[in-house]
Amino acid sequence: MDFFKSSAVATTVCDIEGNVIYQNDTAKSVLGDAMGRNLKGCHKPESWNKIVEMLTKGTSNAYTIEKGDIKKLIYQTPWYDSDGKVAGLIEYSVVLPDDMPHFVRPVK
Repeated sequence: MDFFKSSAVATTVCDIEGNVIYQNDTAKSVLGDAMGRNLKGCHKPESWNKIVEMLTKGTSNAYTIEKGDIKKLIYQTPWYDSDGKVAGLIEYSVVLPDDMPHFVRPVK
């Protein structure tokens, strides 16, 4: 079962080489069908270097963007093979509402 297929969160997965191996419907509607394409071809050199760093070091990256009146949270994080080695990256793109509440919770 593909839990992400119809999710409102755009989800894209690449392998260790940066080749797109999965996109849900939302990601395809935003980015077009990128299946099989390499991320290097659609990113600036600085962005590609960040991708290579995440793939090499197993680090995550988070930032927000704004296009017109739409704000998004972009979260990129590694996924791992059965041996615990980085196998690629997952990118989640979440539309943020203008009036999104923020809660500060006590540390226990």
